[in-house]
Amino acid sequence: MATAAPQRLQHQIALVTGGSSGIGAGVCLALAAEGATVVVNYSHSPEGAEETVGEIEKAGGKAIALKADVSKEDDVLRMFSQIREQFGTLHILVSNAGIQEDAPFLDMTLEQWQKVLDVNLTGQFLCAREAAREFMRRGPQPEISKATGKIICMSSVHEVIPWAGHVNYATSKGGIMLLMKSMAQELAPHKIRVNSIGPGAIKTPINNEAWETPEAAKKLLELIPYGRIGEPDDIGKVAVWLASDEADYITGVTLFADGGMTLYPGFASNG
Repeated sequence: MATAAPQRLQHQIALVTGGSSGIGAGVCLALAAEGATVVVNYSHSPEGAEETVGEIEKAGGKAIALKADVSKEDDVLRMFSQIREQFGTLHILVSNAGIQEDAPFLDMTLEQWQKVLDVNLTGQFLCAREAAREFMRRGPQPEISKATGKIICMSSVHEVIPWAGHVNYATSKGGIMLLMKSMAQELAPHKIRVNSIGPGAIKTPINNEAWETPEAAKKLLELIPYGRIGEPDDIGKVAVWLASDEADYITGVTLFADGGMTLYPGFASNG
């Protein structure tokens, strides 16, 4: 009789920001399925976070929900303090929380610009800084993980693809690219790995207008050579791998999970 494969993230504590829906929820479920105890962070949707926790517990995993606005330093510090009190430490951070406030460039307000940068970029800085501090405080646990800690930034194909009408969002993701690389360079000597995931089009509430009708889906698929729109679980599987010892020699890279969107399919027939 075949034996079940060992869980790759057993005995590890993982924090997923923005875990109440969409990609964040998919990442939470995937990490928990591999044995991690998951802290499901949320800002505005306790119902969504509790639903994610409930799904994890129903499948036999462990999870709790914690409220924090990642753009506020006091909230982030309190959240990390709560994690240490409940679990003693942290092993994995997936900085996923992100928002869109779309507007044409000429009409974009400073408030729309600042809000997106505060959550998408400053939020990643604050959470990654506190995670790295905790990893350094705890030190290596080679019996649990080869790396002292793992930080996974949720970026986007728009860290490399310009996006008219979304300059605040694209700027935040371009910033995440160099935030991630600079952190990876600085933290690698401490055996802290830092990488990003760059999702393409994924079926989530943040972009449902792009795929919810057959016409919209057909138009979107023109940008995806692989011929399908992604699911949150596609990103969850990448997060599990990047957090596992299988990826121990990988740091400072963005792994695009986009069905080929970054291949610029518009050039496939007339390059």
